[in-house]
Amino acid sequence: MYCTQHITSDILFVGASDRKLARFENVFPIPRGVSYNSYLILDEKTVLLDTVDQAVRERFFENLAAGLQGRPLDYVVVNHMEPDHAATLMDVLRDYPEAKVVGNAKTVSMIGQFFDGDISGRAVTVKEGDTLTTGRHTFTFLMAPMVHWPEVMVTYDAAEKVLFSADAFGTFGAFSGNLFADQVNFERDWLDDARRYYANIVGKYGTQVQTLLKKTAGLDIAYLCPLHGPIWRENIGWFVDKYQTWSSYAPEEQAVAIFCGSVYGHTENAAEIVANRLAEKGIKEISLHDVSGTDVSVLVSEAFRCSHLVLASSTYNGGIFTPMENFLTDLKAHNFQNRTVAVIDNGSWAATAGKQMRELVGTMKNMTVLENSVSLKSSVKEAQRTELEALADALAAELLG
Repeated sequence: MYCTQHITSDILFVGASDRKLARFENVFPIPRGVSYNSYLILDEKTVLLDTVDQAVRERFFENLAAGLQGRPLDYVVVNHMEPDHAATLMDVLRDYPEAKVVGNAKTVSMIGQFFDGDISGRAVTVKEGDTLTTGRHTFTFLMAPMVHWPEVMVTYDAAEKVLFSADAFGTFGAFSGNLFADQVNFERDWLDDARRYYANIVGKYGTQVQTLLKKTAGLDIAYLCPLHGPIWRENIGWFVDKYQTWSSYAPEEQAVAIFCGSVYGHTENAAEIVANRLAEKGIKEISLHDVSGTDVSVLVSEAFRCSHLVLASSTYNGGIFTPMENFLTDLKAHNFQNRTVAVIDNGSWAATAGKQMRELVGTMKNMTVLENSVSLKSSVKEAQRTELEALADALAAELLG
């Protein structure tokens, strides 16, 4: 049975949530599920903005039929061709043969890559600044390449002052009735997933996100409608500011994230000594993560959040402990930059992880590695405790200014 909600009097949410999917893009764990947002505009002409993943196909088609109430579908706007938003596109075009497809040239090309069938006679190809008027509503199309695919665009509706923002401003998490960010405690219940979504899905493309933010800065936006997660109609600037921070690779908080790769617990002991000393020095924002037991998407998100990182790793097979190396490689792949880093390593006969971690961090932009790194041999002795406390003191001095 259909399950739709009105965003405005003539804009209808016709998407659906998926609580069964274990990993988004078969990579990122999503214990709270995910929503696939799709929007229907009921004007003189009807417009569907994006479709959904096959996982929620049945509910989506029920919602779409209920929203149209027997009316034809005139246009399908494709802001993003990724299958979680376009897998059901050809099914829509089959069921609504009058509908035209609105997208840019790259979108039309990608439709041919993903699907068989010729849509050339039904394609309306748009470019930067083109408009489509459907009666009361006029839609303006703005290109947003690499946020986070090359064909991405966003659509602005002047009548209702809505920005349909594709994957920008999205977040992991399924809906529980309330669609709007102001209906939930977003900062408590959604912000971590929003940050993890941004850092891992879009984080590499900060320059492109900055370009999009500049394009949309002059728009009067009353509603922000992403393709995943809550819709914004209040305090929009607060969330846009988060994107400004994340996309400029500035730390969201003055905080310390300690990332620990420990085999038998001795490296973890060193990390705990640093954490305790930081607490003694009055630092409140401290988090300690076991890189072996924490999904790397969470680690990347925490690195985006915090201003200072501590990397504590055992030496393993003459190199960096594998989960730590994977984490640092992932950070580099996401264009991570602009942080202060402290390094601790451990090796019973050849502690080489510290040197290799410094080298890997050195390949990232504008990273400051503290000079007073600590190297252990098997376990923490009193001399190393003093060194670890000195390292923590240096971090605390920076944080306390």
